[in-house]
Amino acid sequence: MKPEIAGFVRKLRVWKAYIVRKTRLYSKEWLCQVIQTQNDWYQMAHDWVASRAPAVTSRYDGSPRWFKTGLFYLPWLCAFIIMLNYFNVFDRSPAIKSVQDPNVVVVNDDLHKMIADGKVQIAPFIEELRASGRIDFNELFLSRIGANVTGRVSEILAVPGQMVKQGDVLAKITSTELTQSQLAYLKAKSASQLADQAANRAKILFKEDVIALAELQKRDAESSSARAEYRAANDQLRVQGMDQASIDRLAKSGVIESINNVIATIPGEIVERKINKGQVVQPADALFTVADLNSLWAISEVPESNAYLIRKGQKASLVIPALRNQEIEGTVAHVDSIVNPQTRTVVVRMELPNKEGQIKPGMLATMLIESQPIEKLVVPVGAVVREDNHDHVFVRLDDDLYRMVPVKLGPEGRGYRPVISGLRDGQEIATEGAYHLNTERKRQLSGG
Repeated sequence: MKPEIAGFVRKLRVWKAYIVRKTRLYSKEWLCQVIQTQNDWYQMAHDWVASRAPAVTSRYDGSPRWFKTGLFYLPWLCAFIIMLNYFNVFDRSPAIKSVQDPNVVVVNDDLHKMIADGKVQIAPFIEELRASGRIDFNELFLSRIGANVTGRVSEILAVPGQMVKQGDVLAKITSTELTQSQLAYLKAKSASQLADQAANRAKILFKEDVIALAELQKRDAESSSARAEYRAANDQLRVQGMDQASIDRLAKSGVIESINNVIATIPGEIVERKINKGQVVQPADALFTVADLNSLWAISEVPESNAYLIRKGQKASLVIPALRNQEIEGTVAHVDSIVNPQTRTVVVRMELPNKEGQIKPGMLATMLIESQPIEKLVVPVGAVVREDNHDHVFVRLDDDLYRMVPVKLGPEGRGYRPVISGLRDGQEIATEGAYHLNTERKRQLSGG
């Protein structure tokens, strides 16, 4: 097998030598023929010019040899230049730098007009803290109203959504406990009157030297004790919801009433009712909730790591999605002094005016709080472009070259973002038009 391959290789070499020899021969013949043809054309041109312009021909004949040789090769030079131009070797468009780095973009004059350059610098940065929250009642204008005595609900006079004034009767309760208290009051009143009369008689008898001083002192002590019990019974009725006018009427008429009124303690709207007719209630039960909805609270829970940035009186705003993302300006009214051990958060509160009643307790909201200014390395928002889920900025390399570099940035605040890593102070970047630079970079990569 090897001898056959060796023989084949020898044949190939023979054919190669033959083809090369023939090619050289024909090439030499063709070149000679071309040169002869060119000489013939030159001679014809020389004779034609000599017959019409002998002076030009005589000057050409007297020219140096290098000049004549140059004229001979001039057509070949022209043909070579035409061929190079055909294959776009001479590019008439402005020169573009060749870039192999996919993160580098070449900027032309039109793109220069859409971007602005600047330097990364340290400046006061106001971070805007975002915290989810909710709308709640203003507890300064909220009252949970309960029963003053144990009893059964006999009548309900108010329903949720009803506007009430301070002192309005919301419900009536029939109470045997109130009856017993009124009876005890009448007994204490009678006992006090009898004790007073006995003390007055004792004073008269003491003056007539009928009784001893000890007996007079005893009657005075009994009178004072009876008056104290009378006052205590009066106070007990006040605690159970009777006003002083009703108590005075009871003292005059002696008619016992077992009805206790549930009274509104503040003006506002009834937002909750927890009783039904016939229900037995206790003094600890909250029967009605009355709130003034003209003033509400926005409550948010801020992580403890950001709580140090918030102070009472700082500017804040509230965004309510239910009101088409309406933004309400305000200030921080309160910052809790303790941290919730379960959620590791601190409660922050804003006060909201609600004269028109559009804001409803229970609505979800987002609180935006401006922190105290802190010196940080920052870049404008217009210098940042998002690519592959990472933030990037364009660093200027020279007049028309920019490199896209990844950076780690913090949350935005007032049009700036703090630099965590990726840039240094004084570095020159494109502060505006990063989007246009990134678009041009992608276009150049795609060959467009």
